[in-house]
Amino acid sequence: MTSSTAPVTRDWDSLTIPTAGTYLLDAAHKRVGFVARHMMVSKVRGEFADASATITIAEDPMESSVSATIQAATINTNQADRDGHLRSPEFLDVENFPTLEFRSTAVKSRDGNEFVLSGELTIRGVTRPVDLEVEFEGVGRSPFGQDIFGFSAATEIDREDFGLTWNVALETGGVLVGRKIKIEIEGEAVRQA
Repeated sequence: MTSSTAPVTRDWDSLTIPTAGTYLLDAAHKRVGFVARHMMVSKVRGEFADASATITIAEDPMESSVSATIQAATINTNQADRDGHLRSPEFLDVENFPTLEFRSTAVKSRDGNEFVLSGELTIRGVTRPVDLEVEFEGVGRSPFGQDIFGFSAATEIDREDFGLTWNVALETGGVLVGRKIKIEIEGEAVRQA
């Protein structure tokens, strides 16, 4: 918890942002989700229940950084057989690769409260560069005296770039699982003492 007299926010580039410090993703206020195409005609949505992140807000906001870890076995699409298949060696291979990791490498201001967070995403031991489109949602102090800020982020990856190549050809053309996966993240971060 922070002192109730400590500043919560500062002004930067016509935007009210958090003061510098280390923030952790609030497990109770986060969603790490994804969307994949199924049979070329519909979308399947899922999420990872267990994800953590450390966000370091720097004095110069463009020098801020993020590191995140997702527990692969916590994948959930609300269909047990599919979730089991996604945990198997044909997809995430959670026994050999228990986590997905993200480490930021740069932050760029886009427009107003929109930013691009560049970084390296590791899935199944394969690391590729990704750009997250980030929207800063706001900053404040909770009724419990915690300094918090909210954000959302999204990107799209080609799963085959990470070795997730399993698929089935359809008689009508196309494949069972689309290559492009949209990643959708929403959360609150809480300042650490």
